[in-house]
Amino acid sequence: MAKRAAPEVNAGSMADIAFLLLIFFLVTTTMEKDSGINRKLPPMEDSDEDVVIKQKNIFTVLINNKDQILVEDELMEIKDIRQAAVEFLDNGGGTDNDGNKCDYCHGAKNPSSSDHPDKAIISLKNERMTSYGTYISVQNELVAAYNVLRDKRALQLFNLSFGEMQKNAKDVNWVGNKERLKEQISQIKKEYPQKLSEVQ
Repeated sequence: MAKRAAPEVNAGSMADIAFLLLIFFLVTTTMEKDSGINRKLPPMEDSDEDVVIKQKNIFTVLINNKDQILVEDELMEIKDIRQAAVEFLDNGGGTDNDGNKCDYCHGAKNPSSSDHPDKAIISLKNERMTSYGTYISVQNELVAAYNVLRDKRALQLFNLSFGEMQKNAKDVNWVGNKERLKEQISQIKKEYPQKLSEVQ
């Protein structure tokens, strides 16, 4: 019996098909961006002198490896951090004698707490095994405390919340005076500067 020749598969168009599939998947696939925490590092200062910070002007927040939060050495829930930070930042415990009197603070004026929002520093420390979710939640609450105070001050001075002011500054169709608005935003940021320090 004669041997039959095996039929050949025409592979000439396989390269074209593979190329078209590659283009299809490249065009239709979406790449996820890594989202991080937006932080701007302070500029380097060429100062040789040591800065002395009073302990009462430091608000310490510690997250341990069991996701427990210690605020000023007391256990606290995440939902209570914002209010505690607001009370610390807006305390206004300084006096005319030490040159730290705050005329716009509405806090308890407790002499054992922060003197002035410009002097107040929030110190955040987390242990190695802290969960990422807890860390981010605490960060959000601390930043929200600054936003609460900035909103109150902006409403008091300019009848507009700080968030709306920032939104208008970015809006290209906003018809107001942009330069004046930027000065107002700068004033609010100067009165309540965000001093959030992360300790290693």
